[in-house]
Amino acid sequence: MATDPDLPDDGKPSEENPLAQFLAQFGITPGPDGEFDLAALTQRLQSVMAQFQTQMAGFGPSDADSGMNWTFTRDIARKVTASLGPDHAPSQEESARVRDVTALADLWLDEEISFPRLSTPAVAWSRAEWVEGTFETWRKLANPIVTSLAAALGSLMARETGPGEEFMKPMVRAAASGMFAAQVGQSVGNLSAEVLSVSDIGLPLGQRPQVALLPTNIEQFGAELDNLTGDDVLLFLALREAARQRLFAAVGWLGPQLHALVEHYARDITIDTGALEQAIEQQLSAAMSAEDLERAGQALAGRLFEPAVTPEQTEVLERLETLLALVEGWVDDVVGHTIGRWMPNGGALTEIVRRRRAAGGPAESALKALVGLELRPRRTRDAANLWAAVRSARDAEARDASWSHPDLIPTADDLNDPLGYAEQGHAAAPLDDLDAELAKLLDEERGQDQS
Repeated sequence: MATDPDLPDDGKPSEENPLAQFLAQFGITPGPDGEFDLAALTQRLQSVMAQFQTQMAGFGPSDADSGMNWTFTRDIARKVTASLGPDHAPSQEESARVRDVTALADLWLDEEISFPRLSTPAVAWSRAEWVEGTFETWRKLANPIVTSLAAALGSLMARETGPGEEFMKPMVRAAASGMFAAQVGQSVGNLSAEVLSVSDIGLPLGQRPQVALLPTNIEQFGAELDNLTGDDVLLFLALREAARQRLFAAVGWLGPQLHALVEHYARDITIDTGALEQAIEQQLSAAMSAEDLERAGQALAGRLFEPAVTPEQTEVLERLETLLALVEGWVDDVVGHTIGRWMPNGGALTEIVRRRRAAGGPAESALKALVGLELRPRRTRDAANLWAAVRSARDAEARDASWSHPDLIPTADDLNDPLGYAEQGHAAAPLDDLDAELAKLLDEERGQDQS
């Protein structure tokens, strides 16, 4: 038998004793002398945990190290996607139309860029297929947060003392992991209703370079545009996606570098333990069902990460924004130069895409909820002007050759002097500490891929 020193003389849980309050919600209260029946406490906690584990077992096993149930996460993403409106599987006609417009886009791009066509055929995806096709990348990008979450939980549980402590730990861990899993699933599900293609947010999200367009979302996007036909909108978006995917396929270091920067930023995120602890207490006081976890994850979104940003994160963010701006600016220049000959209304579409990108929208919200990253490549227009200057001063082949090595691409300083870079490029700089750390991440990723 154990006595809690924080209980008042009447043996009732005080407001200053969170543990006693928590136990009382499960019908566990001390006796008249302030003592807990440890056997009853243990049995009750085991029963509650068993009920929750039975619920979660339907989603498959959780990750042994983090406690994250990624199948549960995927299920929530699919549920959110289904709740956002009709999401039919693309018809044979829609699939054929995507293949045809991508073939035309490739024909035009062959004359504009040095990078070859993809060997994989273009596909039409539903929103649910986009979730499935990108989920493993989201899981990889979120893993550093899962590690930080586990460390924060360890700190919280180290402070807990009192009866039932050992039995509470798996419940606390399950509640926290479940809420973050729900947060990830909701973010991915909401984003599925907004993206127009597989790499619409600028990051390579698919498992391999491939043009994948979402007809349902493209149709909704085009319906809001005046004086533009659906065929023109689809062709324009196919041009952008085909150019972007050719770039990712031909420049082997680019996708891993973008992912490494996101993961590096996420690794240094600080978890707001106060918000986490409050959310856990609220969740444990409920039934802790899968539905409760989903609601709790939505409530926790936006409060999990502390707003402080380290100097290293600031540097990583600047590099990531510059690199994304260079990717999207290159796509802008390539597509803009291409449609100048073939699509008279292409300029209007280019401006619409730029305004959509500048607004941030769901992509920015998703990255903020997933890894605390407020990402908005503000200098895309500057990057497009730089690539156009290189093409004009030298040629398109020289523009594309700048991607041959990460040391040769423009820097943020080069964006301030596009004409200087267009004429001379810049010399490779020595590796600094961040470069060395990113190189280490890339080496680890290559090793995992080989294994």
